[in-house]
Amino acid sequence: MPAWLKDAVFYEIYPQSFCDTNGDGIGDIEGIITKLDYVKSLGANALWLNPIYDSPFKDAGYDVRDYKKVAERYGTNDDLVRLFEEAHKKGIKVLLDLVPGHTSEEHEWFKKSCEYEPNDLWNRYIWTNGAFCGIGGHPYIGGEAERDGCYMLNFFKCQPALNYGVLNRTEPWQMPVDHPDCIATREAMKDIMRFWLDKGCDGFRVDMADSLVKEDDEVKSATGAIWQNIREMLDKDYPEAALVSEWSNPECALKYGFHADFYLDHHGNGLNVLFRDGETEGGDHSYFKKDGGDSPMRFLADYEHKYENSKKYGYISFITCNHDTPRCTKTMGIDELKVAYSFIFTMPGVPFLYYGDEIGMRYLENVKTKEGGFQRTGSRSPMQWDKSAKNYGFSEADSDKLYIPVDASSDAPAVSSAEADADSLIHTVRSIIALRHAKEDLQADADFQVVYAKEGERLFIYRRGSLVIAVNPGEKEEKAYKKDCADILSKAGEIKGNLIYGIGTADLTDDAVVLGPQSFAIFE
Repeated sequence: MPAWLKDAVFYEIYPQSFCDTNGDGIGDIEGIITKLDYVKSLGANALWLNPIYDSPFKDAGYDVRDYKKVAERYGTNDDLVRLFEEAHKKGIKVLLDLVPGHTSEEHEWFKKSCEYEPNDLWNRYIWTNGAFCGIGGHPYIGGEAERDGCYMLNFFKCQPALNYGVLNRTEPWQMPVDHPDCIATREAMKDIMRFWLDKGCDGFRVDMADSLVKEDDEVKSATGAIWQNIREMLDKDYPEAALVSEWSNPECALKYGFHADFYLDHHGNGLNVLFRDGETEGGDHSYFKKDGGDSPMRFLADYEHKYENSKKYGYISFITCNHDTPRCTKTMGIDELKVAYSFIFTMPGVPFLYYGDEIGMRYLENVKTKEGGFQRTGSRSPMQWDKSAKNYGFSEADSDKLYIPVDASSDAPAVSSAEADADSLIHTVRSIIALRHAKEDLQADADFQVVYAKEGERLFIYRRGSLVIAVNPGEKEEKAYKKDCADILSKAGEIKGNLIYGIGTADLTDDAVVLGPQSFAIFE
């Protein structure tokens, strides 16, 4: 396990929308370099960059044309190496996005795979043995290559699936996972990882990490074996490199070699019921909605077993949002977010802050899709740096040249105005992250235990090491009697009167913990 992950707080940057320094309306690597001091000021000591590789950008860079070349619109390979170097000088690690499941249809591998005559890349992708032989249960394309076959897609038409084999084969054209050509695909991906690690990259966030082997079993054992092999390489040659999975199943992902696994917004899971439970009948019952009315029990029913069954292998990563998820501001106000983000940064594991969430950037409704974003586009708008500057300081380009339009609201947030407002969200984010760095009991691997949670009650109290944390997201005062917490507190020590962090109001009486509306407290 890389030691630095214990105290890591990541900042996700969507490169297209972060900072444009050459006036073309699209963010670039130089822009990221110029904002490293800002990232550090938040308390973030690690970055995750969405794909910056050469691409036709039919899926915002997740359709990779060349894994070893930076897309021209972002800069050059040398620029990326300089970003690694400048970030490291400031104590900031940098993860790249690895897309191992598919490439662009314009990748040289795929062009060779499409040829009529067999060659050494013919089996780099999944093909049937006839142009009229489709693929049941998977999207596929036929009739667009010299080769007599159809090829499998992972998502869009532009994304042919790489071939890691099929575990439970039912067709003669399906290859076993131990076929030399399937192993060659794995080795090609390891070669890409070595290429960037040798240039100073600190690891990878892995896109759709569970999707490699097709017709895998329920626990993804064949895909897991690939990641275990890759982890062996990292442990041997790059022991401080981190591997973070987009899997959202830590009980699998962490056992298979990932150091951390994202807790993603999947309908009905623990993260969803905390922040984005607006799809259920009868309104939004998200725990952190002030008027949601929910207890923490649905969250705990999903989270606790995942935590207990995976904590000895690695970390769960809570996110404020990401490039695929509606920003929380779509349904919650700033006061609600202060409590919610304080919770995120005091939970076990390795947290991720999405760019702009620290100032309460909004999900933009009714924005025209860009590069395959569709409903995701509203969470990918330009970073808002300075309200008085053109395009909020994101770019000097004319507005019609911007990658995505800026938030045109008269009250749109910006870093400059947030910095000047002592009550703004950015100061809450900075203070809770600073406390996380200062207190080992708030970092990735400190013990977590539920102290108080009851069906029908908003109050939630939990322990991190020797610290006791109390949350009340609701609109009414909440109280927990110490006698109801006794079993846990007898192991952790009493809740004492030392309040080291607070939002709203908190009080300790002789027999109870009392939290005012929308309050959050950390006691030593």
